[in-house]
Order: sequence, then structure tokens, then C-alpha cells
Amino acid sequence: MKIIKAGIWDTVQDLGRYGKQHLGINPTGAMDKYAMQVANALVGNDLNEAVIEMHSPAAGFLFTQPALIAISGADFSPMINGEEVPGLHPIYIQKNDVLQFHRPIKGARVYIAIAGGIKIDDWLDSMSTNLKAKAGGYDGRKLQKDDQLILRKQNLFTNTHQEYFVLPWTADLNWMHSDNSLNENIIEILPGYEWERLTNSSKEMMTNASFEISQQSDRMGYRLNNVPLTTTSNEEIVSSGVSFGTIQLLPDGKLIILMADHQTTGGYPRIAHVITAHHSKLAQMNSGDVIHFQFTDQKKAEQLYIKQQQHLQQLQNACMLRLKEYFK
Repeated sequence: MKIIKAGIWDTVQDLGRYGKQHLGINPTGAMDKYAMQVANALVGNDLNEAVIEMHSPAAGFLFTQPALIAISGADFSPMINGEEVPGLHPIYIQKNDVLQFHRPIKGARVYIAIAGGIKIDDWLDSMSTNLKAKAGGYDGRKLQKDDQLILRKQNLFTNTHQEYFVLPWTADLNWMHSDNSLNENIIEILPGYEWERLTNSSKEMMTNASFEISQQSDRMGYRLNNVPLTTTSNEEIVSSGVSFGTIQLLPDGKLIILMADHQTTGGYPRIAHVITAHHSKLAQMNSGDVIHFQFTDQKKAEQLYIKQQQHLQQLQNACMLRLKEYFK
């Protein structure tokens, strides 16, 4: 597949590069790992297969050979040969088909998975793009016009049509069907190691106030516009490990939520952590969106994550059964 129009910030990503933080190498990986895995499940891939992550305005692609793809995550109005196509479906692409995205409707990041995956050399056990290290992914950089991505497999399916066609089944992204997963603005959190440093009034503000994602936000972190929070002590802390979803208190009293490209360690107070099951909701938020934090407990956080992973496994199993009739 050839890129005929460059997007603003499109990269190759998988679930991330873990086990290397002690070397100063951050994990990177897809911002919305859940949407990425859904796309892979729809085309019968391993859930960790590398995909293309796109922001708006997104790239345009010319397919130089047939392929089975799936589009997940945000809705950027995908179109093939000028005709609208649905997300969350497997789509069989013919040679010379053109995939483009008309305009953003909802969400912040789109994922394209290709059956069989993209032929990319891994770096330190991952194919994710690390832009700071200029390694992994496609030559360690974001995708550009005229780049050509080589597909790992060809001629996977026996069905032949004169033009692209959408396979009839779809994925359901709503794995909870209840609670706060239906409210896109509520993000559940757990108290961080330095939570007790906050004054009582600031603790109340964490769950009573609204927090707006500022324009100074990217894959490294979301800076929030909020009434400054205060601490009971200005004592400095020793830099320590941080992770995706860590909420740090900056010197000016504002908050930052660390995202996929977060640093390996941080010296700002870690007042809370976003639960893993809500990373996907967080990753699909744009600057200007408003967040409402709500505390939960460790047991519920683990139960939600397990339920999310069970949903992915069931989806993968169901898609593999449906795809068998298309295999040679």
C-alpha cells in the first residue's frame, strides 16, 4: 500500500516496547490499544500485530494489491474510491482501490489493521515507532507521502469481486454496557503514591471540578486546564517510575496525564492513575474535551480490565470462525 497523501501524525504502532524502561527507552505503542486490538481481531491477526495509527487530517492510501483491512477507533468518515464505508467491519480491498478519510466526526485516533500484518522489522521486540529514538516502525519516523508499506501476506482469500466489498459482521466496542464506560467524559482513577500531599480542598476538586484537555497535549501527555491544585508540602521528591495514565501535579498546580510516549521516570508528584480499562476512552479525547475524574478501587479496576480482555478474546474467536470461509 502506497501513501498518496501524508497525514498530520501517522505512525506504525503495536502494543508497545516493554521491559526496556530501566534503559531509558519508553514503551510508546498505540494510544488506544483497545481499538488497535479490535481492528486486528476483525481481520484475523494476532492482537499485537502492528497497525497504522492516524490523527486528523489522516493519510490517503493506494493499494497496489488486494488486502483485507479493518478500520477502528475514531470516526474520520472513511471512503474507498469516493464511497463511504463503515468502520468496525472487515473490508476486502482490491488492487488500485484508494482509501481516504473525509473529515473527523468523533474521536481522536483511527487504526487500520491489514490481514497478515505489515512487513516491518522490529526493534527491541516491538514494531512500534519511537520518534524520539528515531527507531522502530517505518524508519523510526512518521509516515510520509510516497512511502510504500509492504504487506506480509498476499492472496489470503478465495472470494473474488470486481470491486471492494464489506464483510457482513461488525465489532461492538461497548464491552461494558453499563457504568461509566457509557459516559465518555468520566475517567476512573486510583490514588497515586503522592495523593496525600494534596490539601483537602484540592482532593475535593479532583472529583468535583471539570478538567479540560489543553492544546498543549500530544502522545506524550495531556496537559489539563484546571484551577491550580495545592499541596501541604513543597518538599521535592526523588524521580521514580511512571506509566501510561499516571497523573502528575506540575509546579504551577496544573495536571498532566502521561500517555503512550511518556518518559520513563518523573519527578513531579504522582497524585493519581487512570485505570487501564479507561485508557481507550482517554486516548480518543481531543483538546477542548472535558474530563470528570471519579475514584474507584483496585478490585473494580482489575475486574474491568479482565472484562475488557475477555471481550477482545471472544471477538477474536468469533472473527476467526467467520473468516474461515474466506481462507484458501
